[in-house]
Amino acid sequence: MEIIFSIDEIQEVANKIIVENPNKVILFHGKMGVGKTTLIKALAKELGVKDATSSPTFSLVNEYQIDRNQYVYHFDVYRLKNETEAMDMGIDEYLYSGNWCFIEWAEKIPNLIPEKHSTINLSQAVDGKRHLSLT
Repeated sequence: MEIIFSIDEIQEVANKIIVENPNKVILFHGKMGVGKTTLIKALAKELGVKDATSSPTFSLVNEYQIDRNQYVYHFDVYRLKNETEAMDMGIDEYLYSGNWCFIEWAEKIPNLIPEKHSTINLSQAVDGKRHLSLT
């Protein structure tokens, strides 16, 4: 799936992504400031998260409850020095929980990513819009 969109269309884009039925572990790639966190916030809202969402830059993972037994986990692993740090925080338990896992900067932990995952690549177009591809 490929979409070119403006930021004010982001909730509609989030809906289109969910309708595509991606794997629950989704990697987000794109330069800093391209809108990865903003898109993840829209996806969380689309999935039913009622709480305020924010970037987990310092906490590494934010947890949001969708319903009694379902969660959205938002990871920002940019600050990790190596995969051992991710294992020490128990990332494997999150990734294999069956819950939604949105991971920014997943290239820092390539050997820990489940084989079954989806990838979203975001880039900025010349006109200020964003280009998204979902694989």
